Amino acid sequence: MLSCCLALQHLAVQASLLCIFHLLLLPALSEEQLHIPAASVLLARSLFACGISTWLQTTLGSRLPLVQIPSFEYLVPALVLSSHLSLGVSEDRNGMAVATVCPEPHCTITESRATSLQEVSGAVLISGLVQLALGALGVCGWAVQRCGPMVLAPSLSIIGLSAYKEAAFFCSANWGVALLYVLLPFAIVCIICSIVHHFHVSWDLSDLATAQLSWVNSTLRAPWLQLPYAGEWPLLTPRALAVGIAMAFGCSINSVGCYVLCGRLLRAPQPPSHTCNRGLCIEGLGSLLAGLLGSAGGTAASIANACAGGLTQDGSRLSVQLNALACVMLGMSPRLVGLLAHIPLAVHGAVLCVTYAVAVGTGISYFQYADIDSGRNIFIVGFTMFMALLVPRWLSVAPARLVT
Repeated sequence: MLSCCLALQHLAVQASLLCIFHLLLLPALSEEQLHIPAASVLLARSLFACGISTWLQTTLGSRLPLVQIPSFEYLVPALVLSSHLSLGVSEDRNGMAVATVCPEPHCTITESRATSLQEVSGAVLISGLVQLALGALGVCGWAVQRCGPMVLAPSLSIIGLSAYKEAAFFCSANWGVALLYVLLPFAIVCIICSIVHHFHVSWDLSDLATAQLSWVNSTLRAPWLQLPYAGEWPLLTPRALAVGIAMAFGCSINSVGCYVLCGRLLRAPQPPSHTCNRGLCIEGLGSLLAGLLGSAGGTAASIANACAGGLTQDGSRLSVQLNALACVMLGMSPRLVGLLAHIPLAVHGAVLCVTYAVAVGTGISYFQYADIDSGRNIFIVGFTMFMALLVPRWLSVAPARLVT
């Protein structure tokens, strides 16, 4: 019974992260893409692939209690391939080149929306092949054995801080609900939100709800039972090849950090090289399955679920395997999976706040193994963390191509 309860906790965190991934991706797709296939079908495909990958990971892969999800490392490359924004370059009054963003329907987009979604699946397929190769060649285990405290401390801290913008965005829908989630379990908060919604009390910011949840209504028209299948093969293009390689390296780095983080939170020894290599191979197989099913994201170790397991000190693989079984069953019912889209936005933000904060704290804990009084080490840590926040910030506000 305890394992079943812990499995439900993993499923709640996994469902929230899955919805966050699609909430940030699907607004970049047109209405045509959201119905062919429906958003709930995309959610079901991802959940089904994550369930299969999680089961393989806990039995044949790293054998760590790690849940598999489409990580945020898949998100930005997927947005690049499926973006509906038309970027043009013009000059301002100072003669500087600036980007002009023209949203639909005013912009003329020549590429088919369905084609861009197939291209994303092709990139996921390629990333799976690259991850499988990296694991088979032993690159992952080689990297883990050479990650000392001065690498792990800033890396894990930055992994935790990487979600702060999304956490603030979703929490801003209702800060009261987000703070309440820290004190009460997932189910109780959702019940409270349902009661408030039943009495037609305005508690969500309308601009966030309408802008990000425009695809939720289509989930209610999804079938009750449907075996996941792609319908059309992923599209392999040179652009998908480049993006897939970027996905693979980003997710591999995330997985290396997650393996170490899981062992650290459960007070277990650092995973050996062969464990990490097997784990990365299984993640590659999971991404291959996700790409063949037409999913918009592959599979990678979940930082949030590892942190949730650290909070409860749940080191049992049984609870994760029960969660994997539930994911496979839910993945065959798009209608049930579509209900996940109705989880309040503030709950998603609270999940990020609670779980990723543990990753930040775990990274800081590695400083005890290093000479933090050393001027060299102080500069390495400070420069690494500062630039890791600065560069993405600069790229996010400068969407035009780099001009030299």
